[in-house]
Amino acid sequence: MSASEPGFERHVFVCTNQRPEEHPRGCCDASGAVELLFRLKKLMKERGLKGPQRVNKSGCLDHCEHGAVVVVYPEGVWYGGVRAEDAEEIVEEHLIGGRVVERLAITAKLPPRG
Repeated sequence: MSASEPGFERHVFVCTNQRPEEHPRGCCDASGAVELLFRLKKLMKERGLKGPQRVNKSGCLDHCEHGAVVVVYPEGVWYGGVRAEDAEEIVEEHLIGGRVVERLAITAKLPPRG
């Protein structure tokens, strides 16, 4: 991608949606999503990835039961149950190495939406 082309090589979204504590599906915010978001941003900056790759917070990604949820595009890889301490593995393995972190991947578990 050249400097004149819009977009990013990779775009990482971290769900930071908030729901009431008693909600049956839970919420990513209560699973430490904000701490995870800031850890990912810090690591990406330290590794020189900021610019070609981007991390953003998102609203609900509709997979609350897997929180905290992270999705990486353009691959469309979904990670669930992600904690701040998993951020380095995602950055090193996926964002730098191009390898899916299988232990966190939830792609195969996602129900069809319709």
